[in-house]
Amino acid sequence: MKTVILSMFLFGAIAVSAQSPVTWTFTSKKLTDNTYEIHMTATLEKGWHLYSQIQPEDAVAGPTTFTITANPLIELVGKIREDGKLEKFHDKELDISANQFSKSVNFVQTIKLKVKVKTSFNGSVEYQTCDDKKCLPPKTVNFKVALD
Repeated sequence: MKTVILSMFLFGAIAVSAQSPVTWTFTSKKLTDNTYEIHMTATLEKGWHLYSQIQPEDAVAGPTTFTITANPLIELVGKIREDGKLEKFHDKELDISANQFSKSVNFVQTIKLKVKVKTSFNGSVEYQTCDDKKCLPPKTVNFKVALD
């Protein structure tokens, strides 16, 4: 019986440690007949940070990067912008800096459909999260946003 309980405890500990302190949602907002905003929103647990796409030269944490799957029906308009409260962090002891977000950040990509047709905006986001004591390894999340 002790072995079963110990196994359940260890399995539970592994499952908890595998969870991410960030939850992603991917949505679209129609602006005009053929123009959309794609919203890629990260919501973070208290005490955790997600890093900006642009980092200072002395940063050690990886920037958040998006890889967009090519779609001949979609034209990207500009770059992905960040809507959130950017925090400029500097650790004097280690002499490192970071551009980071707490609580949430909304990454927004404007797109235009070249023809009026149902399609999707696909890609992945690679990101790293840290709290005041540790950083988790980078993680990649795939996404698909339907466009009508």
